[in-house]
Formats: sequence, C-alpha cells, structure tokens
Amino acid sequence: MVQSATKPEIMDALDKEILNLIQRNIPLEREPFEEIGRAVGTTGDEVIRRIEALKRGRVIRQISAIFDTRVLGYESSLVAAKFAPEKLHSGARAINSHPGVSHNYERNNEFNLWYTVAVPPDSRLGLERTVEVLREISGAEKMRILPTLKLFKIGVTLDMKEGATARKEAPQYGERDRSRADRNISEADKAAIRVLQEDIPLTQRPFDLWAEQAGLEPGELIGKARELQARKIMRRFSAVLYHRKAGFRANAMGVWKVPPERTDEVGQMFAQYQAVSHCYERPTYEDWPYSIFSMVHGRSEEECERVLSAMSEESGITEYDSLYSTREYKKTRVRYFTPEMEAWERLYSGRVR
Repeated sequence: MVQSATKPEIMDALDKEILNLIQRNIPLEREPFEEIGRAVGTTGDEVIRRIEALKRGRVIRQISAIFDTRVLGYESSLVAAKFAPEKLHSGARAINSHPGVSHNYERNNEFNLWYTVAVPPDSRLGLERTVEVLREISGAEKMRILPTLKLFKIGVTLDMKEGATARKEAPQYGERDRSRADRNISEADKAAIRVLQEDIPLTQRPFDLWAEQAGLEPGELIGKARELQARKIMRRFSAVLYHRKAGFRANAMGVWKVPPERTDEVGQMFAQYQAVSHCYERPTYEDWPYSIFSMVHGRSEEECERVLSAMSEESGITEYDSLYSTREYKKTRVRYFTPEMEAWERLYSGRVR
C-alpha cells in the first residue's frame, strides 16, 4: 500500500485529490469518509488514515462547519494597523488576546499588521470600541477599520494539483447568498453550531459522537447541519489547510484603486478567478485609497503576481499593490456563542477613554 506523505513535495496523487475534495465539501452523511473514499476510488478507512497523516504533518488545520459571521449577528472587520518596528511583536501579542481575532499577519506595508476581529451580537463594547481598546493595549500608532461593504466572494480552495492560475469559476459564496440568509438564529441552532464548529472526529461515524454531546440523534444533527446550510447560515462543511505546509508559501493581498462607478463590475470580475479566495469592497481613507481587496494564494510570489497581472490586464486597473504576509501571528476560527469574548470584555471594558 502506498503510504500517505506529509510533505507537499512528496504527497502522492491520492493525497492531493482528497485535499482538493475536502476543501470544497465534506458530505453531510452518516459515514462521510466512506463517501469521500468512493469518490476517489478507495475506502473510508484509507481516507481517514491519510487525513490523520496530513493532520500530523500540519497540512490540514481543521475540518468543520464554516459559518457566515455576519449572518450569525456578529460584527466583524479587517483592521490595518501601523506599529513602530520595535513594538510590532508585542503589539501583535496584545491583539491576539482578543478571542474574536482570528487572523493576524505582518505584511510588507506602512500598515504593517493586519488582523480580523469579530464581536458577538450582545457585545458590551461593539466593534469600534473594541478596536480602540486593541489600539490602546497594543501601542499601535494608528488603526484603520476596513469592514466589508460588499462581499463578492469568500471561500478558500487551494488547487493541490495546479497551484494558483488565472482559471475562472463561479464563486462558492457571495453577496447574494449572504443577502438570502436566514438571520433568525434559535437556541437549537446555537446548540448545533457549538458542536459543528469543532474539529470533526476522525472516525467512520463522526456525527454520532457529536450528536451524543448535543443530546440529539445522529440523523437529527445531520438534518440540522443540512438545514443550516440551506438557510445560508453555514457556508460549507469542509477542511482548511495550513497554506505553507500544503505548498502554498505565498499569499498576496491584492489591493486595487478602483473608480467608484466600476466597483461592482471589477469585484465580480475578480471573484471569478479560482486563485482568488476572498474578494471584497472596503472603505477608503485619505491614507488608504484602495477599495477592492482580493486575496491570492500561490506556491510562490511569482505565481501570485502572474494571477494579479492577469487581473490587472483584464480589468484595466493598473493602480494596485500586492501585500505579502511575512509573519503569521494568529490564524484560527472564531468560536461562536462561547463565553470567552464576554470575559475579555469584562477585563478591558474600562480601558476606553
């Protein structure tokens, strides 16, 4: 039997096929790994064995439900921060203390730290005051709040076979999906979300274990997961990879200066690029003129630049910049409807002047 590899350069074709599949969708079935095995021509046990090896090798980060933060009632935003170089590391640690900070990167720009933060519907601080607290406790010189004004695409799928290319495909999830979502989140929904957001147990019938924790029958939990997806609350149930370990060592945040009358046209155009995982319209500032953000993941900076060049050529937008992450300070999932954020707010709510 061919042994599953854990390094991207020696992963075999079956590993890559499994990774491509599970980034898009884990079947919401009683035996999901058996379904995946049938799709790739092997057994469910072999799929589990390979996923275990890829997790040990830190290629797979987590397999779980992925929810739309906004639909759940959370306020969220990307934030650009400027730090003096000697304060950057300590500042990043202070920002990481907030449980709603899911991504935090150093990037090659005057704004040298970029993070995302979410606060729950019942936050006593709200988003703007939370960012002000983070600015104060981190020692940042300035911060710019860059919330999503329009979602053109969200959904990371790293092509393990071809890398980043200028190939086009329909976005998996965009503004139309978000606008059609059911935002009436019940206590039963929250109970299911608390379970489904965790890392899936690697056993033939993983939903059986979760159902027991939630006090449900397996069929009920699977039905609730399908319902959450149909209501556009859950974007998908899938795997997220450690990008660098998976061979995607470069990620370029392409930021574009787009005339206001072309925002929708250009955003929809960029969202069709398979290599673009996120595409948003965000606000501009005097010191930040870029309104369209498009994240490209590639195996090298050269691969990312080829995609961005193709986007520039097709759109005619020539005023853009590529911001590469040079250090990852934090990357995790926001955990919804848990007590950690309330505890953080109690600790820091008196810090806003």
